[in-house]
Amino acid sequence: MTPSGVILYGPPGSGKDTITAELSALRGEFTLFQRLKAGPGRSAGYRMTSIDHIEELSQAGELLYRNARYDAEYAIDRRGVADLVQVGRIPVLHMGQVAGAGAVADFPLRWIRVLLWCPLDVTESRSIGRGDKDVEARVKVWHETREDLLAHESEPWTLTLRTDRLSPTESANTIIDALATTASAEIRSIRELVG
Repeated sequence: MTPSGVILYGPPGSGKDTITAELSALRGEFTLFQRLKAGPGRSAGYRMTSIDHIEELSQAGELLYRNARYDAEYAIDRRGVADLVQVGRIPVLHMGQVAGAGAVADFPLRWIRVLLWCPLDVTESRSIGRGDKDVEARVKVWHETREDLLAHESEPWTLTLRTDRLSPTESANTIIDALATTASAEIRSIRELVG
């Protein structure tokens, strides 16, 4: 069986963490890929490092994708993804940029590319509900995500899931079903989705 991976792309509050936890609870081989991070903010779910280390990996061609957001640098390294696959895990990558989803998909796995979406008011209420101290920044990123999607309407997705309409369990099971079938990525109606 071809090794697989899952890319979860969506705005803040769209359910990336919650759905990843549900995937792992349903099937233990689903594992959050911990991105490299250099900078302030949350450290849980990341492999903390320095900007110099990220730069070294970039210069060596070892990064699949690198970006900056929330005053921090983030990176997805080839070795990190390969190490998870080598031990029989299905890496689940959280992405905030369409370009990153495309770049990561070049890594030789059977990727399930999932676009998670929720309206702005849902992002805001979920952010407040979980005690984020940067709600305003997350609202700004929701708008940036919408613009990013509209600028990349021809980007293919295996699934588009409205997380304000589906429970985390329903979303996770839809992803598992897509993984079990020959579901392939295709161009979706982005304008209809994001309004």
